[in-house]
Amino acid sequence: TQSSNEGFYLSGEVTAKQTANISTRMMGYITKIYVKPGDKVASGQLLVSISSDDILAKKAQVQAMITEAEAASKNAQRDYERFKTLRSQNSVSDKELEDVSLQNTSMNAKVQMARQQMNEINAMLSYTNIRAPFSGVVTQIMLDEGSMANPGMPILTIEQSGELQIVASIPENYIPYVKIGDVAKIELKSLGTTIDGKVSELSPSAFRTGGQYSVKFSIDAKDKENIRSGM
Repeated sequence: TQSSNEGFYLSGEVTAKQTANISTRMMGYITKIYVKPGDKVASGQLLVSISSDDILAKKAQVQAMITEAEAASKNAQRDYERFKTLRSQNSVSDKELEDVSLQNTSMNAKVQMARQQMNEINAMLSYTNIRAPFSGVVTQIMLDEGSMANPGMPILTIEQSGELQIVASIPENYIPYVKIGDVAKIELKSLGTTIDGKVSELSPSAFRTGGQYSVKFSIDAKDKENIRSGM
């Protein structure tokens, strides 16, 4: 930071307004990465596939359980309808009808339990196909195909395309002179150009930052054409 009679100078960096580290909620081998750094992606686009053989095997087991439970439920329903008719004819007792009714209820419950298990498996399967949370650009890929992915471990990074800002830190002695809406001159040395920026956000605290307050500057859309994140 340098100060002058005309103001003060800060070092900053161009960043995307929204950045996401993409990871999975389940452990498995990465079977396919569909993108590479620099690729533009749309919201919902498939990015990575994780091995799901174990879950698919469990899904087949639960599907068999559902088929069996549904068949048993249909039989229990037929028995219940038959016993209701017999009871109306006084051919069976109330206790016999009640037993058949309880059996019918139990079979229906087993069907619902099996279907709920299938819902849980389908939810797990959704984690094996990782999609873009928003439209943007792939900026980094941390793991290769064949690598083991673990929950919370970043696989790749996406930055929101076109939405750029400048981030800098201001020492506490300059804070009284800065407010939202103030205009700053942004010098991009790598491009040899200067653009205008406006203070869009000012941190209210310097806790854990050693007396440095974070400040963000918005820039006009017309100035973003040649600017890249990280400058």
